[in-house]
Amino acid sequence: MPPRALFAAFALCLMVAATASPATAQSSISQAAIERASAALLAKHGEAHAERIRSGVRQVAERWWAEDGDEAAFSAFVLDHYWADDAERATALHRVAVALEQINGHLHEVRRELTRPFDLDLGPISATDQLLGEIDLSSHVPSDLYGSKVAFLVLLNTPLHTLADRLRDGASWDRATWSRSRLAESFDGRLPPSVLQEISSAFAAADRYIAATNIRLDRLENSQGKRLFPEGLRLISHWGLRDELAAHYSNQGADANGLGLARQRQIYQVMRRIVRQEIPAAVIDNGDLTWNPETNTVRALDPSKVSDASKLAEREADVRYAKFLSVFHAVRKADPFSPTDPTYIDRQFNGNRQVPEKEVEALLISVLESPEVHDLAKLIRDRLGRPLEPFDIWYAGFKPRSGHSEADLDALVRAKFATVQAFQAALPKTLEGLGFAPDKAQWLAQRIVVDPARGAGHAMPAVRREDSVHLRTRVPAGGMDYKGYNIAIHELGHNVEQVFSLHGIDHWALSGVPNNAFTEALAFVFQHRDLELLGLGQQDAAARRAEALSTLWNTYEIAGVSLVDMRVWRYLYEHPDATPAELREATVRIAREVWNAYYAPNFGKATEDSEILGIYSHMIAYGLYLPDYALGHLIAFQVAAQFEKGDFGREFERVSKQGRLTPDAWMRGAVGSPLSAQPLLEAARKALAVEK
Repeated sequence: MPPRALFAAFALCLMVAATASPATAQSSISQAAIERASAALLAKHGEAHAERIRSGVRQVAERWWAEDGDEAAFSAFVLDHYWADDAERATALHRVAVALEQINGHLHEVRRELTRPFDLDLGPISATDQLLGEIDLSSHVPSDLYGSKVAFLVLLNTPLHTLADRLRDGASWDRATWSRSRLAESFDGRLPPSVLQEISSAFAAADRYIAATNIRLDRLENSQGKRLFPEGLRLISHWGLRDELAAHYSNQGADANGLGLARQRQIYQVMRRIVRQEIPAAVIDNGDLTWNPETNTVRALDPSKVSDASKLAEREADVRYAKFLSVFHAVRKADPFSPTDPTYIDRQFNGNRQVPEKEVEALLISVLESPEVHDLAKLIRDRLGRPLEPFDIWYAGFKPRSGHSEADLDALVRAKFATVQAFQAALPKTLEGLGFAPDKAQWLAQRIVVDPARGAGHAMPAVRREDSVHLRTRVPAGGMDYKGYNIAIHELGHNVEQVFSLHGIDHWALSGVPNNAFTEALAFVFQHRDLELLGLGQQDAAARRAEALSTLWNTYEIAGVSLVDMRVWRYLYEHPDATPAELREATVRIAREVWNAYYAPNFGKATEDSEILGIYSHMIAYGLYLPDYALGHLIAFQVAAQFEKGDFGREFERVSKQGRLTPDAWMRGAVGSPLSAQPLLEAARKALAVEK
């Protein structure tokens, strides 16, 4: 799942990531007043400061609202607060950064406490919890920083850089210049508190809906009235369903009609019902009913407890898409304050991701249309001994775990991690097993807190260096299973990056990584070694070939999902008044179009019009996050190759501590080359030549 920083960023406007561009729509300063103030400063400090003065005065004026004072107050402020002396400027900016670390860090911790009942498996969520969960004190911080004029102080004395500026000049900047650039970027946008609060509430409500969408697989029935899954199996959509489906490739082999395949087909039917919003509302997380997803019929285990059996099969209306729409309408309210990046799509790609949307789309399509993927699909079909079906986008047969049954892996993991506390206690040895020195493993483990997750699990970072990062993982009664362990190791990768990129950073304003794709990439590096940590994996030539093929197939799958996410958001901007039903129809249509264009040619004509690419919960609650996974796979492959050349622990620390540079600068610093799909495609091509 995504690191929890994603959700906090929308609510906190954390002053560490780009958001909106100048709020010129509400500016109250005339061009004449700007010119008078600039002339007065030039007369006081000289032409040597001309560029800085004109830039700073303009930046302040663009964000100065009537509530900040009249033009005389504006002129007085800029005359009194321009720092001509470089040392004085550096000292003042450092003081602001220290203050912001504490402000944002403490409010992040308050928000973590308020959302604890929703995030952690602590029992039923009370009405009081629901009310407390709506509180977001951080939504007032930007207003306070502008009201106190701290924001104007920074904007007057530090230039705002565009993505083009950073791509053009960033290679020549020192760390202090990068830090100043990121600090100024914190104040690029000025949104009213009401808009920030609505955005926070919309994302929180969507997240709660997703966290509550659990499916009782143990209550599914087939057309013969038989149940295929063991008692007690309850999984969250989509993560748990996907991972359960993938786990059953170890149960196939020559018996293509065995239980594993039957279970996969049933999960696929569940997923289709969810995407099409045909799932009966009553069966969600309900152990008192059985459900046949193929016929969409429902029955009660105890009919005497049901007053009207005819209502059991009523679908969930369009709640899934209503939540999606609430997020869209909330973030769209920031558009008028963002003239440079006037849509949420622009802000996500140009601001947060720092890679233009068209470039990301081209990179995804280069994988989707690659001949290597076509050949890989043939190889998978041959290995399965049957035509490919749509759910085979999650084929896991290349992974080393395919040689071990799910039951054996579950037993091994449960013996090691019976409780959350056991996973916590094992962190130092786990980190040593990955390649970190014992003292470094202890240092890292001391800064990671493991919590019991209500959902599938996530990583929540810290914001101030006195705090700890949190690893949320689901541990059912009886102990952690393999799927949960695999996710937990992924989240541990997030956490270790979060510790290094905060506690090990030289400038707080640079804490973090360029975008979410990079933290996903580093988490993937951990996740790919999960069996090795259990004493089962071997890093030989065959394993490296399998890893290349597995990574390519995973990238192929998530690239199409990402395209669906991107195109649905385009649809929303083209149809801002769409109803939940219309959004549902559009999502299903787009998912089928992407499938037919990039998957049906490899899977076969019989699979046409599958809407499986629309199943990801990220689309509903996490707002254009999915492309980061595809980019993350590509980054992870390049970075993992670099790690193999030296000491894993030291290299992981080195690249993580680069901080929030541009993606291009970060990659060049990490591996000496830009982000590209070619290294993965080349490795897959070589592996295919051997595997054929």
